[in-house]
Amino acid sequence: MRDREYSASRLIFTKRLCAILAAVAQDEIVRGMPWASGLAAEAHNLLEISEIVEGTKWADDLSAKEILALSRYLHVCTAEAGSVIVRQGRREAYLCLIVDGRVSIMKEGTGRAATQIGSVGAGRIFGEMSLIDGEPRSAYVIADEPTRLVVLTGEGFAHLSSEVPRLAVKVLLKISKLISQRLRQTSGALVDYLTS
Repeated sequence: MRDREYSASRLIFTKRLCAILAAVAQDEIVRGMPWASGLAAEAHNLLEISEIVEGTKWADDLSAKEILALSRYLHVCTAEAGSVIVRQGRREAYLCLIVDGRVSIMKEGTGRAATQIGSVGAGRIFGEMSLIDGEPRSAYVIADEPTRLVVLTGEGFAHLSSEVPRLAVKVLLKISKLISQRLRQTSGALVDYLTS
């Protein structure tokens, strides 16, 4: 009986704390994302964010505890169809995990109009290279339809790295694997192109 009372009071405290932290995070993201004019922040507490992330394939190899810890550094945003989520040439560092919707990846060449080079949907991430190298964005990302995203900013990743380093390493390994897979696909496509 005593354990149940303790668990219930702990859950109530956790929910209240999550709501307070979500309000603080909401204020920070609205002020701190002037570069993401195509994104609108949604208000969610940590438990809601963790449930959103847990519902994606991206989180399959993270425990519920790790997802909840990671949620402290994440923001949930939406983009209307046609919104520019990432602008080629800009330096802002943020990674986006698509919860619902689809986006097109567009690349502008020297003196040429932007060309679609890819499209990604729910459970996939984009913008990961900016967290790693801090270089200008290599492409545009445009919402094909109303899209809901979970965003990890460079600042959020820096805080995660200093406050929960083991989890940050796990996230970094996931990003590294993704970059490696994309490089292998690109190399394969290049070989096919050169030999055809």
